[in-house]
Amino acid sequence: MRHLLVCVADHFEPYNRTLLPDGTITGGVSDGEAQALVAHWCNSYRSALGSFRDADGCTPRHTFFYPWDEYDPGCLGRLATFCRAGHGEVEIHLHHRNDTEAGLKQKLISCRDAYAQQHGLLGTRPVDRQHAATGGSGDLEPAYAFVHGNWSLCNARPDGDWCGVDRELGILADTGCYADLTFPSAPSATQTRSVNTIYYGEDPRVGERGARIRGPVSCTTKTDDHASIMMIPGPLGLNWRSRKWGLVPRLENAELSGVNPATRERLGLWQRIGVHVPGRPEWVAAKLHTHGAVRGNQPSIFGEKMVAFHRVLAEACAEAQDWQLHYVSARELFNIMKAAEQGCDGEPGEYRDLVIGAPRS
Repeated sequence: MRHLLVCVADHFEPYNRTLLPDGTITGGVSDGEAQALVAHWCNSYRSALGSFRDADGCTPRHTFFYPWDEYDPGCLGRLATFCRAGHGEVEIHLHHRNDTEAGLKQKLISCRDAYAQQHGLLGTRPVDRQHAATGGSGDLEPAYAFVHGNWSLCNARPDGDWCGVDRELGILADTGCYADLTFPSAPSATQTRSVNTIYYGEDPRVGERGARIRGPVSCTTKTDDHASIMMIPGPLGLNWRSRKWGLVPRLENAELSGVNPATRERLGLWQRIGVHVPGRPEWVAAKLHTHGAVRGNQPSIFGEKMVAFHRVLAEACAEAQDWQLHYVSARELFNIMKAAEQGCDGEPGEYRDLVIGAPRS
């Protein structure tokens, strides 16, 4: 039996603000407009997709990578209520420019603590006594997945904009990050050399830009230390069945947008690309990404086309008879990939909380 793990990583930016090079923020909508957008979004999603179930009985799971640079207690409160009802989870997203290591670390700590302590968001894990700087109380500490704004992890852009910090993965690990879901970013110049491979990343060498590959995740290599960040990319390839001008194959980069919704054809391509941990090829990760707060993209998240796609998902698995569908959050996908690394087998849904526990509330 093969298992399709569908994870939607949403760069969710309800304010639509612009971060200037000096760090100031301009533009965007008002607090009331942003909160109304979030309320409408959650109600629409629940109404459109709430009746669907996967092989584990779970509804579609949406992961909101909510940006610290758009923090608003009202928006986060609405998302927390939505997530506690079983529809998804919130993780950390960040846009920053011309930053420093100290500045980045403070932003991540402030974001982590606000999301976890004030809103009951983010996953948990046993306190790592060797990294006391991660904070936390009692026997558990907050832990999070991350998506970098404008794809610029570890100062990856050739011009150095939209980051400023080469040693970014180390700081992320020190503040509780366990996985990065930024990629793929193609056709952006920030796209990493590693394609369709789940691996552990490390900071670039002096004079380089972008995260390096520390080593692939596999059933033969076990990595349990808190300092390792798993890089989980979405499928990236060429769609030869969809051609520009009838000649050039279109790029499949796992994005859900108004002009590129999920389809049966794309589903087949995600299955064929088959992102997985070597040794467990039957657990296929389809990590998709979107900017779901953009109004033009919302039909691709909970509109008629997406409702039709969820029907296709169920029908395709039923027709194939050798596929099972699992809706997973970013945290759950990480845990299942860790289970694969540890040699676990059987039903991947059993490992949703293996390493990183669910949010406290």
